[in-house]
Amino acid sequence: MAVTDEAIEKIKAMIVSGELGPGDRLPPEKELAERLGLSRNSMREAVKALEVIRVLDVRRGDGTYVTSLEPHLLLEAITFVVDMHDDDSLLELFAVRRMLESQATGLAAGNATDDEAAALQEEIASVDSATVSIDDLVDHDIRFHREIVRLTRNGYLASLIESLSSQTIRARVWRGLTEQGAVERTLSEHRAIADAIAQHDSALATSLATAHIAGVERWLRQAATA
Repeated sequence: MAVTDEAIEKIKAMIVSGELGPGDRLPPEKELAERLGLSRNSMREAVKALEVIRVLDVRRGDGTYVTSLEPHLLLEAITFVVDMHDDDSLLELFAVRRMLESQATGLAAGNATDDEAAALQEEIASVDSATVSIDDLVDHDIRFHREIVRLTRNGYLASLIESLSSQTIRARVWRGLTEQGAVERTLSEHRAIADAIAQHDSALATSLATAHIAGVERWLRQAATA
């Protein structure tokens, strides 16, 4: 194992064991390096690597702290990678999203209160398909799907799905869908999903979400081969 990797593993072990928790300040670099039996250089490189993936927060002139370790922080790197991929890779990403988000929608149908279900329906009703802009469509899509995965009450699942469908990807997809005249159809599918959630019909909500995301996959596949 490389020395830097060893340093990363030792700091990780301190966090996993509970010796360091979210928000805790790490001991000074020299003290920590001596305690773990590592060079200060390898310790410094390990801290840099853990800062990049949002495990540590280096505050200049103050010290190094463990972040909140919230799922949305730890999964940020996935969003960056996803945004860099082309349409062929997007097909694979949407296949993963279809599996995750369809099940998430079923969970949402079982968990949603009447008020939460009504809020989803109101979100769709606020969009005028005849005049809405691409930016507004993207914003609506983000709000609609984000609220559904929030209703799973599972922060890791919500953050993972969000990382697989960033604003950049949504904008690319919505531009294509708009060119194909699919705005009203897509909003109609959103309405059907929201209605199934309001009825607390998990099986129907799961099926509708699967079909909805599969439709976007189908468009992407056609665009990729055009």
